This record gives sequence, structure tokens and C-alpha cells, in this order.
Amino acid sequence: MSPYLAFLILSAYFLMLILFAIFTSKGSSNSDFFQAGKHSPWYLVAFGMIGASLSGVTYISIPGYVGQAGWSYFIMVIGYWFGYWVIRKYLLPLYYEQGLVSIYGYLKNRFGQSTYFTGAFFFLLSRSIGSAFRLFLVAIVLQLAVFEPLGLPFELAVICTVFLIWVYTFKGGIKTIVLTDTLQTIAMLVAVILTIYMIGDALQLKGMDLIQHIIDSPKSQIIYTDPLDARFFLKNLVAGMLITIVMTGLDQDMMQKNLTCRTLAESQKNMLWFSWILIVVNLMFLSLGTLLYSYADATGFPIPQKSDDLFPALAFGPLGTAAGIVFLIGVTAAAYSSADSALAALTTSFCVDILAMNQEESRKNRRTRMRVHLGFTLLIALMVIAFKWINDQSVVSAVFTAAGYTYGPLLGLFAFGLFHKTQPSDRRIPLVCLASPFLTWLASHYSPVFLGGYRFGFELVLLNGLITYFGLWLLVIVFGRQISNQNPVS
Repeated sequence: MSPYLAFLILSAYFLMLILFAIFTSKGSSNSDFFQAGKHSPWYLVAFGMIGASLSGVTYISIPGYVGQAGWSYFIMVIGYWFGYWVIRKYLLPLYYEQGLVSIYGYLKNRFGQSTYFTGAFFFLLSRSIGSAFRLFLVAIVLQLAVFEPLGLPFELAVICTVFLIWVYTFKGGIKTIVLTDTLQTIAMLVAVILTIYMIGDALQLKGMDLIQHIIDSPKSQIIYTDPLDARFFLKNLVAGMLITIVMTGLDQDMMQKNLTCRTLAESQKNMLWFSWILIVVNLMFLSLGTLLYSYADATGFPIPQKSDDLFPALAFGPLGTAAGIVFLIGVTAAAYSSADSALAALTTSFCVDILAMNQEESRKNRRTRMRVHLGFTLLIALMVIAFKWINDQSVVSAVFTAAGYTYGPLLGLFAFGLFHKTQPSDRRIPLVCLASPFLTWLASHYSPVFLGGYRFGFELVLLNGLITYFGLWLLVIVFGRQISNQNPVS
């Protein structure tokens, strides 16, 4: 595919988003930026969350992952559904009952100011690193396919594309994002459907023949029963549930859209439909993965050493220009629907949690909010560039893994707060939250030595949360207890 054509497509795509943002952000206020005035239709939120939950990395990785793990990932998706049930049943009622703009306001109400800042800090750190890393991986693909052939340096391409996110979100914030993410989700899903159709056509498979081919493929195995196998179905089921509770229910980015719904009932309805839609969407990605490997086998295309490289290699290669265009639109939509909501969430958390900004529509608040928004835009761009400068996949992976450790303390804090009335010492809680990731790392590092070769995987977040949870009990035992005025979950 010509890089000039690719550049034209990207330009047209972002121009569409900017024009749409101009139309939707007229008269926007601080309340609109943070909560869309709490007038978002639940069905738009449910549909748009698909794009936000599936980043550009996911768009590339899930199909490639089929080659080494079959459809074992689908069991994790089922686990997601149970995680969303927990969020719908326990967390959303809590957030609506307390009228929260930032979900970490619960930690202030339950434990105190020090815990509140600690929870917000862990979110800001984790989401900044995670968002930058996800954009970095997609930016590498776009650089190789589009910008490098045009002679544009990686740094300039990153700055321009991240700046474009700022352009279409700086005024309307979450009010605009609820609508633009709906458009981007449509673009992403259409891209997947068209790619499935094009590969099926190349393999001379249509309709039920295509479906039967996917079902019969050895790449489509779902259940793995060996407990020592990383693909063991029970491990994936539990991991999926935990990942959802922590990285959706306790994440301001994912919860902010839910809190824009008019009522708790509408927000719960949104979460219910979203959880079912996500299953269907992941089935599409897994089907695409099976077909990508079938196409590679049928044509003799060499399988790349890294599974993530298969989809872009085929899309920009033997599948032809049309497939390349569709892939470019799909991966861009997936990447930037995730990045724009993250940018809005980071701005909201910093303004509300750290700066204690209210939603009063004043010139000072508006100016501060816009400066914070621009600051996080620049921070993410610089972090993406820094990943490129490091140019060491082991270091980059370590940094990204470290970001994952920060969700464990949030899990422990919320679990303790929800299920107990006991009040640990607020000023000492940050020490527990800082120690927990370090102790988790030690357990992970030495588990092969002390646990007979066992290595932790996704369950690390559970271990991290348990360490925080019991650390809070230790505070109560050593320094005494108080009774919180917050009711535990019944």
C-alpha cells in the first residue's frame, strides 16, 4: 500500500473526528468534560466502551495469540462476564450512591485523605504508563507502514498523532468521547468483519462453510485441562474475572463513561449489554485469528516469530491494498478510542482527586482543567518517545509489567473497604500500598525456588491485592481500630 494513500486515510480519519468533536462540544462545561452532564444514553456508552476496552494492541494481539494458545483466551472472556457482574452488582451502586465524579473519592469517604491520594496516585501512574505503552506498540506499526516511507521521524509522528487526540477532546472531554468512541467502535468492528470476509473469499469459503472451517480448525480449541498449562481453563476463568474487576471496576478510565449515564439503573443496563457484546466481539477477533493462520498455511506465507506481527504482515502484504486500508482504519480506531478516554480520565482524576477541583463553571477551573489536559497529552507523547529511545524490549516489558502491579493495592483497598467496617490508620495505609507491589515482586521472583518451579501469571494481581488486604488488618491489630461510617457490602 502506498504510504501517501495511508497518510491520506489517516488525515481524513482524524479530520472526521475533529469535525464531529466541534459539533458535539458546543457550549461544553466542566460538568460536561467530567461527566457529560450525566445525560449519556446508556446504549451509546455500552457500544462505545467496546473500543475503549480493546486497544490497538488487543486488535493486533488477539488474532496472533490464536497461533500459540488456540481459543483458550475465550475462557478468559467468559471470566470477564462474571467480573462485569460483580461491577454491576456492587461497585456501580456504590459510586452512584456517593455521587462520585472520580471513583477514588470512595477511598476518601471510607479511609481518609492519605488513602484517597494514594489510590489516585496508583491510577495516574498505571494509566499513564499503560496508555503510553499501548500507543507505542501501535505507533511502531504506523511508523513502519506510513511515516517512515514518507521520511517523517518517529518523534514527529507521535507528537502529531497524540496532539490530534488533544484537539478533539480538550473542549468536550467525556461528552465528546462517548460519541466519538461510538464512531471509532463502528470503524473497528467493520474493519474486522471486512477482513474476515476478504480472507474467507481468498480461501473460497462463504457463509456456513466459513463458520464450519473455523469450528473444525485445530487452532480453535477452547478447553485446556492440564492444570500446569498456562492455558488451563479454570486459571483463565478466574484471571478474566479478576482482571475485569480491577482494570475496569477500579479504573477511572473505564468507569467514567458509566458514571455519565442518567441513573444507576441505566448504568447497570449499559454494563449488562456491554458484557454480552464484548463476548461477541472477541469471538470475531478469535475467528479472524483462526482464518489468518489458515490463510498463511494455504499460501505458504511464513509465520513471523512474534505472533503480533502476523496480522499487520498479511494486511500490508499478500492480502492486498484493500486489506491494508481496512487494517489501518481498524487499528487506528482501536488505539485512539482507548487513548482518548484514558486522557480524559487522567485529567479528571488529577483535577478532582489531586487539585480538589469542583465542577463549578469558572474561568479559573476551566483554565486549570485545560492546562492539566495539555500536560497529560505532552506526558504521554514523551513517554511513547522514551520507549522508542530505550529500544530494549526487556526493559519496556518490565516497565509495563510494573504498571500492572499498581492495580493490586487498589483491589485490596476496595475489597477491605467494601467488606469490613474496621478503620485502619489512614496515615499508615500508603506504607502498606507501597510495600505490597514490592512484596508481590519478591514472591513472583522467588516462586520457582520455593514453590517447586511454579511461576505466577495473571494471578499476581490477586496476590498483590491479598497482601494489601492483610496489611490493612495488620495495621488494625498493631495500631488499633476505629469504626467506619460506611456500610459494608451485605
